[in-house]
Amino acid sequence: MKLKWRQLPLGPLQTNAYVLRNDKKECVIFDPGHEGEKLISYLQQEGLTPLAVLLTHAHFDHIGAVDDVRDAYKIPVYLHKEEQYWLSDPELNGSYLFMTNREITAKPADRLIEREGELTIGSFTFAILETPGHSPGSVSYYCKEAGAVFSGDALFQMSIGRTDLPGGSFNELMMSIENKLFSLPDDTAVLSGHGPKTSIGFEKVNNPFLK
Repeated sequence: MKLKWRQLPLGPLQTNAYVLRNDKKECVIFDPGHEGEKLISYLQQEGLTPLAVLLTHAHFDHIGAVDDVRDAYKIPVYLHKEEQYWLSDPELNGSYLFMTNREITAKPADRLIEREGELTIGSFTFAILETPGHSPGSVSYYCKEAGAVFSGDALFQMSIGRTDLPGGSFNELMMSIENKLFSLPDDTAVLSGHGPKTSIGFEKVNNPFLK
C-alpha cells in the first residue's frame, strides 16, 4: 500500500506536525503541536480518517493540539513512559518557562511506549527507536514502507536538538543519533520537528555536529 506524508508547520515555533496517509485515506498524526483547528480543517479537506496520534516527545510545542485532535476523532495518543506525566505538567513540558501567560497541558496519553519494538496501527507499521538526549522519553518512528523516520527534535537538517532542557543530555543524544538513527538506510528521509526534511546519508556527511 502506497504511503504519503504531509508536513504542517504549526504554531509560534512552526513545529512540524506530520500526517502519514495510506490509499484508503486512513492516517496517523505525529506531534500536533498547535493550531488544532487548522490541522483538523486539513484532515477534513482531504477526507482523512485518523487512527492515532504519535508523539515523539512531550515538549509544549509538540502537544498543544493533542486534545483537539483526540477529542474530535476519539483516537488514542501514544507517548513514551518516561514522559507520561509531562502532558499535564507545564513545568515538565516547558510551557511554564517559555510561554508567556499561557501554560499548555493535555490529558494523559492513552498508550505508553515501554520499549523499542514494532508498532502496528491499522495498515501502518513502525519500528520504535528510543532516541533520548533532547528529552528523556524522545522516540523516533521509522516507517520502512514510507522510507522515512519521524525523528522529533533529535536530528535536524545540519543540526541537532538542544540538550540544555530538563532531562537533556548531549552525550545521550550523540549516541541516539549515531547508534539508532544512523543505522537506518542512507536514503531514509528524516522528518524533523522543525525545519525542512533531510536524509540520513546527507547528515552523515554534512552535519557539523556529527562529523
